[in-house]
Amino acid sequence: MAFDLVMGLTALFGYLLGSIPFGLLLTKVAGLGDIRAIGSGNIGATNVLRTGRKDLALLTLLLDSGKGAIAVLVTFLYIQPDYAALAGAAAFLGHCFPLYLNFKGGKGVATFFGTLLAIDPLVGGIGILTWLISAALFRISSLAALMAALVPPVYCAVVGAQDILPYIIVMTVLIFLRHRENIKRIIGGTEPKIGKK
Repeated sequence: MAFDLVMGLTALFGYLLGSIPFGLLLTKVAGLGDIRAIGSGNIGATNVLRTGRKDLALLTLLLDSGKGAIAVLVTFLYIQPDYAALAGAAAFLGHCFPLYLNFKGGKGVATFFGTLLAIDPLVGGIGILTWLISAALFRISSLAALMAALVPPVYCAVVGAQDILPYIIVMTVLIFLRHRENIKRIIGGTEPKIGKK
């Protein structure tokens, strides 16, 4: 796929949309201060949940996943369908490395799944189902995220979805890189379990 102006603008659109730090904005509006100063310092839904506001955590989850989905759908419907996966991947990168926060963002799991659901509902659904099963079995959110991130690229490789596979591989690799500390704690048996304070 040759690079062109539309492709570049599509990537920029996805990136800027993905850069919106909803977790940070919601907690500040709610008077909870800077979410980066508590828990893991992350701007995602899991850290928002540590404030005790389940409603804000759920809204953050929906908005963060929505960034990827909206980038994909807008591109598919109004720009260039062939660039839809690119837009979603760019939104994912924006969430992980947001322009508005000096490129220090979240781990991208929600945006990853929102992007996948919009690109291919079956692939996204398989990933989310994997997360739910893993979370129920192991009670560790980060481990469930890692396991769920592995399944979509494997599935796409098996069924031959070569058009979206490169984007999914990039996102999966970045999820693992951004979970480095979690992986160390999982191996060491010190990673907190779901519901544990």
